[in-house]
Amino acid sequence: MQELDIATITKRSIHGVFALVSRTFLVQLIGQIVTFLLTVYLSPGDYGIFFLVSTVIVFFSYFSDIGLAAALIQKKEPLTEEDLRTTFTIQLALVITVIVIGYSLSGFIQRSYELDAKGMFLYHALLAAFFLSSLKTIPSIILERQLNFKKLVIPEIVETLLFNCTILFLAIQGFGITSFTYAVLARGVAGTIALYLIQPWKIGFGFSAVVAKRLLSFGAPFQANSLLALVKDQLLILYLGTVLTKPMLGYVGFAQKWALMPLRLVMDNVIRITFPSFSRLAEEKEYLGKAIEKSIFAVIFFIFPIITGMVILMPYLLLLIPRYQKWEPAMLSVVFFGINAALSAISTPLTNALNAIGKIKITLYLMIFWTVATWVLTPFAIMTMGFTGVSVASAIISSSVVIVVFITNKFIPIRIFGLVIRPLLATLVMGVVLWSIGPFLITSIATFLFMVALGAVVYASVMLLLAKKQLLADYRMVRLQLKN
Repeated sequence: MQELDIATITKRSIHGVFALVSRTFLVQLIGQIVTFLLTVYLSPGDYGIFFLVSTVIVFFSYFSDIGLAAALIQKKEPLTEEDLRTTFTIQLALVITVIVIGYSLSGFIQRSYELDAKGMFLYHALLAAFFLSSLKTIPSIILERQLNFKKLVIPEIVETLLFNCTILFLAIQGFGITSFTYAVLARGVAGTIALYLIQPWKIGFGFSAVVAKRLLSFGAPFQANSLLALVKDQLLILYLGTVLTKPMLGYVGFAQKWALMPLRLVMDNVIRITFPSFSRLAEEKEYLGKAIEKSIFAVIFFIFPIITGMVILMPYLLLLIPRYQKWEPAMLSVVFFGINAALSAISTPLTNALNAIGKIKITLYLMIFWTVATWVLTPFAIMTMGFTGVSVASAIISSSVVIVVFITNKFIPIRIFGLVIRPLLATLVMGVVLWSIGPFLITSIATFLFMVALGAVVYASVMLLLAKKQLLADYRMVRLQLKN
């Protein structure tokens, strides 16, 4: 694989962002609509079971990788077939081991979380889908190294459409939790086939101790970072499954799903592109600093207003849709998870940049701090505030973004205040407008949608007033790159 120069990195990064966002926006929008409909048709208990069982699989999936995939993406030298085969062989051995352990723990999982036969069917289906997902690692790495996100996004579109169509059809037919089971299997099979058609790679086995050692020098600290994230987030959910009722867990999952939706819609796509892009720019600090600033601005430009609009307007859905009133207990959690999401829109791109330039040990220390804080604050918050304490603790911990900014500036000077202030002011103006006139204007779904559009117009107008020069300059730069 040939290495990329700065001009090519810039061009492919911008093309990649637009490929991921534009090609997946409609699909992800459909996904959010399906999520909304599912929360209408499914009970909080059923949603809680899916939230819990999915977390168990995410917990298992950690042990299927020891950071080799990230090491291959971050690697400065061109990849070799020996790199790919060594990584595939090690990962496949780990995946098979984890799946065997997962099936052997079926009885323990069923007893611990009081799952019925349908819940266990979902658990086994997710294990099968986990195996299929592991087969996609090498073709995905090849495409990401090339910053070829136009191709990489196609299998994801296939997966998302098939998953959402399947689950919605079956949920409406009354299949309940089993809807998820058939949907995850369909998604796993279709996504694997589509990726290998787009990026063929002849599956091959091999092992090189030299390659493994070299990749692990980055991969081991990276995976340790992932382990702490696992303990901080996924293991916490497993703990919640033992101290909260299934409906309460459903409320937590509902609030987290909606509050973090803007991150999944916008930031995840940007992060996927910026990690390999920043890795290629690691030695060019001036270009890297500008790239980081552009990525953060792009993320918060969309995430700040979306989260604020959601927090203000979502309660009106409870009044307009009677079957949605069952989620009223989760509304306060949406607010605090929203605060977490807004601050994560700043901290996550920065830790992503630190990883890309090889400062993996620093992000490891940060993750240790966040993990300890989560496990100290969350149980205490639950005891004092019930299930809402989960979101309150997450909001408090996310305020540590100031630490991330301070550390990042030691290596790459970034003007965070200048990036944040204008989107924040525009968002506050939009929020005041929606909060002030919403009670008088929202009386139907039509007026609700009008308020959504009004919020977008107000935000865009204020941003043009505050940052017209910067927005026009960014627009011209993007337009120029897309023409090439």
